[in-house]
Amino acid sequence: MATFELYRRSTIGMCLTETLDEMVSSGTLSPEIAIQVLVQFDKSMTEALETQVKSKVSIKGHLHTYRFCDNVWTFILTDAVFKSEDNQENVGRVKIVACDSKLLTQ
Repeated sequence: MATFELYRRSTIGMCLTETLDEMVSSGTLSPEIAIQVLVQFDKSMTEALETQVKSKVSIKGHLHTYRFCDNVWTFILTDAVFKSEDNQENVGRVKIVACDSKLLTQ
């Protein structure tokens, strides 16, 4: 299964990367194993989001910027409102990155 490396820029992905870097620097982990861990992280995040997340959210806001490059959409919204079944959250500024999941099977 091919995966995107998008989730590495999430909070948990950045923490994992920093921890792996520290472990490689201290000699606790080899660089090859660290890369394998990151690849597995990418696969696990993709699978978890596909199979375990059942919630739906609607997003409304003012479109500040949008871009389509290399089959990746990037949207920057201001004054966004996220609504789910049971709550609503207002966010001043949000960046949404979206990729075509069909590209993962190629």
